[in-house]
Amino acid sequence: MDINGLPAHVLVVHGAVVLTPIAALAAILFAVVPRWRYLTRWPALLLALIATGSVWGARISGNDFFESRFSQLPADNPVRAAILEHQNYGETLSLVVIAFLVVVALGAMLLGGPSGFASGSGSKEQAASALEMGLPALMLIASLATLVYAFLTGDAGARATWEQPS
Repeated sequence: MDINGLPAHVLVVHGAVVLTPIAALAAILFAVVPRWRYLTRWPALLLALIATGSVWGARISGNDFFESRFSQLPADNPVRAAILEHQNYGETLSLVVIAFLVVVALGAMLLGGPSGFASGSGSKEQAASALEMGLPALMLIASLATLVYAFLTGDAGARATWEQPS
C-alpha cells in the first residue's frame, strides 16, 4: 500500500502516535473528574474510536509494508529482529486499544455526573456506587495500558528505523 509513492505505514502511523495518547489522556480526565464528565464524555469516546481506527490502520499498513519490503531478510538479520519486535508490540497495542475503546464506550453510556451549565444540560444521573467506582478504575487501567503499549510500540518502531545494526 502506497500513498503518493510513500509506504502508507510511514504516513498512517502518525495518526496512531498522536491520537492514541490524546485519547488515553481524555479518557483519564473523563474517569477521574466526575464534575467534568458532561464536557469530556463525547470527546473521550470520539477520540477512543479514532485512535482505535488509526492503530488498526497502522497495523494493517505496517504488515503490508513488512511483507512488501522486509519479509525477504534472513531470519538472523538484526533489522528484521527489530522490525518483528515493533510488530509484536503493535499487535498487542491493537488488542489493548480495542479493550480501551470498549471500556470508554461503557463509561460514556453508564457513568453519571453533574453539569456545569446553569440549565443542568448535559448532566447524567449517577449509577450504582459500585459502577461509579469500578468503571472509572477500569478506564484508568485501560488508558494507562494503552499509553504504555503506544510508547513501547513507537519506541520499537523508531529503534527499528533509526538504529544501525552493529
